[in-house]
Amino acid sequence: MIYYNENDILIRDLAESDAEIISHEEHLQGLLDKQPARYFRRLKDVADGKCVSLVAEYKGNPAGYINVYFDSQWGAFAGKGWPEIIDMRVLEKYQKNGVGNMLMNIAEDISKKYSDTVYLGVGVNSNYGSAFRMYVKHGFVPDGTGLWRNDEHLENYTDIKYDDDVIIYMSKKF
Repeated sequence: MIYYNENDILIRDLAESDAEIISHEEHLQGLLDKQPARYFRRLKDVADGKCVSLVAEYKGNPAGYINVYFDSQWGAFAGKGWPEIIDMRVLEKYQKNGVGNMLMNIAEDISKKYSDTVYLGVGVNSNYGSAFRMYVKHGFVPDGTGLWRNDEHLENYTDIKYDDDVIIYMSKKF
């Protein structure tokens, strides 16, 4: 399905053929933990009716992706019946072209069909600074529970490994 097609940006459903391309590009960016298998898991969840997985093309090339889980069972808002936006990323060479904003717009439109609230988790290290700013511009606010790691809330004074898995949850009411 095509969700958007204007100004060099096309947003469509993720296809199996996207997995290798996106994984290869992420590897070139230094994201060594990103494997094609994660995209195949997303496609299985799509087939099981749990989510929608989208890819953005910029001038015909896969440039980014986003997933919307309709009734997420993870994190600060698990089990509330709210959709969760997961794994939004725009490849570095396509950033600053409106791809991320358009992916978010489409993900929010899809989320509105399921609830009056949507949420997401964002990393707290400097790698996620631009994403965090974009989410705030889109109206997301921190949930107030603090930091989470691997789906567990971190209590005060907890010793942790500070990596990409340390996140903060944010939500938006439509």
